[in-house]
Amino acid sequence: MRQVRRTADEPLFNSLLQHHHYLGYSQPVGEHLKYLVYARGRPVACLAWCSAPRHLGSRDRFIGWGAQARRQNIRLLAYNTRFLILPWVTVPHLASNLLGHMARRLSADWQSMYGHPIYFLETFIEPQRFRGTCYRAANWQVLGTTTGRGKDAPTYAANRSIKEVLGYALVKDFRQRLSQVSG
Repeated sequence: MRQVRRTADEPLFNSLLQHHHYLGYSQPVGEHLKYLVYARGRPVACLAWCSAPRHLGSRDRFIGWGAQARRQNIRLLAYNTRFLILPWVTVPHLASNLLGHMARRLSADWQSMYGHPIYFLETFIEPQRFRGTCYRAANWQVLGTTTGRGKDAPTYAANRSIKEVLGYALVKDFRQRLSQVSG
């Protein structure tokens, strides 16, 4: 498993997602890391992580933080934007195994790149397409659902599909750490 952001392998990562992920590739905004997983010298999987969405009701209720704590500490969460096992790869339990490896590694890599750790991970699942089996097998929790509105929605009406929100704590005292407010 290699972190490939700002490396010669980043264009390969981008291309694999563009050609094989149903959502394609879009350049992340803000803090983000990209991972290529290799077996026998060939890529088998891609994982992309970026800054967490600012407002996510089910996640915010699960953490139990207030608005000020969220504003100060949202940078301590990472959002799994893309997860792709390449179509020719058929290894049982590979996806949940990779999620376990990411949970052990991501915070240190984030610290190296951005100067701060990550305490909580999150992702969205489209229940019309996927069941999220690999996340559940890796002990991620269902936190609730989205409202079906994008971050820039002009009204309260749903304008996209409702997704399940799943989360994974990287430290036992994540609620305490994420709810701290300074100054």
